[in-house]
Amino acid sequence: MASASGLSHVYVGAAQGSGMLGGIFRRAVGDDRWEHLTKGLPEATHVRAITVHPTNHEVIYLGTQHGPYRSTDRGERWERLGFPDAGAEVWSILVHPGNPRILYAGTSPIGVYRSDGGGDTWRRLPRATQPERVKMGFACRVMRLAADPARPQELYATLEVGGVMRTPDGGESWEDCSAGLVELAERPHLKSKIQSDTDIEGMLDGHALCVSAARPGTVFLAVRMGLFQSADRGTTWQDMEVGLFSPLTYARDVRVSPHDPRVLYVCLSHAARSQDGSLYRSQDLGETWTRFDHGLRAESTMMAVAPHPRDPDQVHCATRSGQVFGTRDGGRTWREQRLPDGVQDVYASACA
Repeated sequence: MASASGLSHVYVGAAQGSGMLGGIFRRAVGDDRWEHLTKGLPEATHVRAITVHPTNHEVIYLGTQHGPYRSTDRGERWERLGFPDAGAEVWSILVHPGNPRILYAGTSPIGVYRSDGGGDTWRRLPRATQPERVKMGFACRVMRLAADPARPQELYATLEVGGVMRTPDGGESWEDCSAGLVELAERPHLKSKIQSDTDIEGMLDGHALCVSAARPGTVFLAVRMGLFQSADRGTTWQDMEVGLFSPLTYARDVRVSPHDPRVLYVCLSHAARSQDGSLYRSQDLGETWTRFDHGLRAESTMMAVAPHPRDPDQVHCATRSGQVFGTRDGGRTWREQRLPDGVQDVYASACA
């Protein structure tokens, strides 16, 4: 459980708007005090993604509206990385599972960038595009990138609002994996439109995805309409029917446990902005689910879950309005540590 610095930390990132406090916040596990980490970051930083380096937990990457940033000392100081497009907002960052010098960043407007030097320099991958099936009031964004552990060159990306795309060759070529999602949107209970003129909107409203080493080639996808899986690398999709286990089905985050590839966590709520949220766990790759955040009262949408990379008993999650919940005993008991007053738009969480 101890890190090189002797501590574990929880990180939470938020956007900043009128009257709201945003940026990156850090808390030492076991401490109630949040630190607002600002050294090297511009004022009014909107944090969309937090990624901890898998082999060196001193190194943290942030996705922001100003591009990607890196810290080599657990967030004490930040540096902007050499990103080629100053106008691209970074919404997701992935460290390649087979080579930690290779990073990928997903952006808005739609783009995927690759760094072969640990983030020092980047290039845009020219074929990382999707058909525009839905026209929203905001630019489409790459919300999550994930690699298949059995095929580290095979990456998946989910887009808000744009479905799923896949690359078999580390990002050099991409293909659309959304036809099965559009087909599912023909079912009456999976139709949804809020901002567009098409009711396929909800099924293409992607928030997160992951691939487990326990079932290579199977992709787990969190969208507005629930939790879905593809057993054939994105060719077809099936409803996992998480509504059989939870009254809340809007899925915001889904992650594989770093300690047991059969264990999944999913954040479920009523809607993007709601007054309830929950964290569920599956111990059988999504066949069944049970509520994991025992005795908690989330006051808004549950946005992010962060299993600890070295301590299997430790899991943290965060709501949009700044409630942060954590367990250090495998879910038996939980503590709430609210972010400072004024934090209202949480997007990301991590721990190390």
